Amino acid sequence: MSNETLWFAEFTQLGEAVRSGAVSSVALTELMLERISAHDGDLHSYAAVAPDVALAAARKADAEIEAGNWRGPLHGIPLAVKDAFATADIPTGFGSPVFAGQEIREESTATARLRAAGAVMLGKLTLTEGVYADHHPSIIPPINPFGAAHWTGTSSSGSGVAVTSGLAYATLGTDTGGSIRLPSSCCGVVGIKPTWGRVSRHGVFPLANSLDHVGPMARSVADAAALLGAIAGPDTADATAAQVPVDDYLAAALSADVNGLTIGIDRAFIASRATDEVVASIEAAVEVMRGLGARFVDVSFPDPDLVLRGWAVQCAVECAMAHEATYPARKAEYGERMSALLERGRSHTARDMAVALEDRREFNGRIACMFADIDLLMVPGLPVAGPSLEFMSSLGEDPAAILAIGPFTAPFDVCGYPTITMPCGESTKGIPVGFQFVGRPFAEALLCRAGGAYQTKTSFHRRRPTLRG
Repeated sequence: MSNETLWFAEFTQLGEAVRSGAVSSVALTELMLERISAHDGDLHSYAAVAPDVALAAARKADAEIEAGNWRGPLHGIPLAVKDAFATADIPTGFGSPVFAGQEIREESTATARLRAAGAVMLGKLTLTEGVYADHHPSIIPPINPFGAAHWTGTSSSGSGVAVTSGLAYATLGTDTGGSIRLPSSCCGVVGIKPTWGRVSRHGVFPLANSLDHVGPMARSVADAAALLGAIAGPDTADATAAQVPVDDYLAAALSADVNGLTIGIDRAFIASRATDEVVASIEAAVEVMRGLGARFVDVSFPDPDLVLRGWAVQCAVECAMAHEATYPARKAEYGERMSALLERGRSHTARDMAVALEDRREFNGRIACMFADIDLLMVPGLPVAGPSLEFMSSLGEDPAAILAIGPFTAPFDVCGYPTITMPCGESTKGIPVGFQFVGRPFAEALLCRAGGAYQTKTSFHRRRPTLRG
């Protein structure tokens, strides 16, 4: 296989070559490290690269596989994770100099499970300060390789850029208001935001604990499904990790059977929040799914404005709690937007929080009622196709920003329902456009099945940027 084929291979397809010895984990790891060295100086997707750690893991994987101890589809595959995950042997900075140089005594559950599956850890990926909206002033934000003037999403920006650029076979991200799905949409990759509690948050730096989700970002639905299967499940270190059996998500993704599936869509809601370009991409995806045998029905999506304003309150309050040990004691070391969020969180009243929680309960009840007659819901990933950095800077602060950019993402953090985001087109500027399927709680296998079927008839997930050099 050529280097270009290897750079952009889906790891679930590459795995058999690794298992048979046709390609070694060491060779793949060296290839990825060389590509990171050649291109990440322009893209800034990595916060830390760990060649010694990666190569040691690759040599171990090759030895295990040669001895007949193959652990599964992730064995020997070079991956990377957002720098929100604690790792004992790779520097963990959580996107801020406030936390740089800290001693990590305990690995996050998600990264420990990746290692147990035999994955090779290339390094840690750039994220926004405090897992929120803007990168710390001391950190260079990742660049969208499809267009440097366009947004990479937030806060798993490095994760999206690394996957689409061929600098890692897959990554982990976190999502509080859309931070797996927004970068997935902007960078043309697949992202799964699982049900809240499906994946342990132990060892993951919080933005807002009751809204935070952990999930995979990858080149295909099958890859994302395999990654989710490795990290999902109960965890004694996280009492909120659900005691629900883990399905075979990869098998679901490969089944590609959606005949008779009922998918809800609220065209009026979509049109009221999204541009014509986005609406057109959704309608094209609808036709693909109809051709596969899915049935579409009209639904009425509950108005999300109140719950989005409540999201802003809850996020601020819970974030302020997470930073009590360092803010305001080290306020001068924080960036402007992160400081503003923490100040809002410290100033909100008990009544503000009570109203937000009441609106959240009401919204969640309406979502449950809407799902009574459908299997899945279809919505865009973003209201704007390939938003520019200039557009994003014009949105202002929360709640205005979340109302403008998150009407199709943040509501599903509020209710905790799972979603899968997939590319479905590109903007007039050549930036990827994505859409989501949303499922009932713990319906990740169904999401993978629907997403896998969609990708049997489309090739948007195989589009790759051209990098310099």
